[in-house]
Amino acid sequence: MFSPFTVNGSSLQLLKVGDRGIVKFCNIQDKNILKKLKSLGLNTGVTITIEQEFPSLMIQVGSILLEIDKELARNIYVRVINN
Repeated sequence: MFSPFTVNGSSLQLLKVGDRGIVKFCNIQDKNILKKLKSLGLNTGVTITIEQEFPSLMIQVGSILLEIDKELARNIYVRVINN
């Protein structure tokens, strides 16, 4: 028999307020942007929470609240954590 599966990964852009995820990878080509995100704590393996979707995407990374534009959020992939 086939075992059931679920989709548990997503682009950060598709998450809703209150959703949590663990950063798996960032598909960002600009090394300066990637370096800045890492310096702010947005590294692989970090747990994030979506705090606000509009007018801009706000995410909680540890004790830091970051504002991320939609284009950047589209390129950050997370494993969704069930609440």
